[in-house]
Amino acid sequence: MAHKPGGGVPGTPSVLRAMNDRAALDLLLEHGSLSRTRIGALTGLSKPTASQLLGRLEAAGLVLATGTSTGRPGPSAQLYTINPRIAFVAGLDVTPHRIHAAVADVTGRVVGQYELPTPGRRAGDVTAQVTGALDGAVKAAGLVRSDVHRVVIGTPGAFDPSTGRLRYASHLPGWHSPTLLGELAAALPMPVEYENDVNLVAIAEQHAGAASGHDTFVLLWNGEGLGAALVMGGHLHRGFTGGAGELGYLPVPGAPLVRGVTRANGGGFQDLAGAQVLPALAREHGVTDIPQGPYPEVAALLLARAAASDTGAHGAFLDAYATRLATGLASLVAVLDPEVVVLAGGAIAPGGQPLLDRVTSELHELAASRPRLVLGDVTDHPVQHGALESALATTRDEVFDTSR
Repeated sequence: MAHKPGGGVPGTPSVLRAMNDRAALDLLLEHGSLSRTRIGALTGLSKPTASQLLGRLEAAGLVLATGTSTGRPGPSAQLYTINPRIAFVAGLDVTPHRIHAAVADVTGRVVGQYELPTPGRRAGDVTAQVTGALDGAVKAAGLVRSDVHRVVIGTPGAFDPSTGRLRYASHLPGWHSPTLLGELAAALPMPVEYENDVNLVAIAEQHAGAASGHDTFVLLWNGEGLGAALVMGGHLHRGFTGGAGELGYLPVPGAPLVRGVTRANGGGFQDLAGAQVLPALAREHGVTDIPQGPYPEVAALLLARAAASDTGAHGAFLDAYATRLATGLASLVAVLDPEVVVLAGGAIAPGGQPLLDRVTSELHELAASRPRLVLGDVTDHPVQHGALESALATTRDEVFDTSR
């Protein structure tokens, strides 16, 4: 069996050492800092083997000695931690109005952020916007662009793997050029990956939120657009063209049948339950004093007010909205039978428990299976959070591999 020179084969000492090294590095990521004795206890390694392991990792620049433990009887123990500067990654959250960029070190600590407004509508602006947002975050972190090991960019829609063109996001100005990915690859010196923004929210929720510990779940997102992320057996399901989860196009009862949905940039479910319909829905059920402004912000304010009152017109508005959400979810649940459904986004989260209870009740009336519904926990830049986690997962596999 062929293998890389020096890489070893399963069961050989070099592979076992690499496995122990990675186990120790993962423990240090989880705990922040540990002593030799504690690492030995957690991994089951003897003290001499744990000492050799830490010496090897320190010589490779992967860990640092960071002081000694205090507050315990007996001699102080040397503590070790991951060297945070061995790699940096960046995550970009792209919307039609701005790009929010963040840089994190290999431990996941965010060290620099930058937000770039994107009012331009010309295709030629995109590469400059992406590099400008990235450079702003890199500068805020006190780094240079070449320090970044990997970038993950989250956008609405998805890049079709067969054509390299963005699909399902006609509202994103300038991102539909067939040469865009090549231009970005030429401008950026590091590997760049692209992912649907709602898929990245699901990654964030699976890593540090409501979907933690679950391998099969659906995330329903309603913000500037309505969509879903599908996680099956621990892996994102993207579909043949990357369009799995583009739920806004789903034909549903109660909304007109839309033909040419990609030209209309929407469909039945978006027209039934998208954030843009909530002001009219609230007015229809007797809610007065409808605020003015961009529809995502208006939707969030209406839901927060309704959740706080939860009676009268506000309660009727929540009832109607919950029925609409459950109508689309019922089709998804009937096909996928998920363990959990996570509800997230600015046009859902402000409805809080009152909205969650109503959607749960309605969905259990409409769907044969009864998944558990929960509200998303990651509310601070969830797309960016997921982009960083995605970049870190690959980068850690690369820089923590001591078998080479």
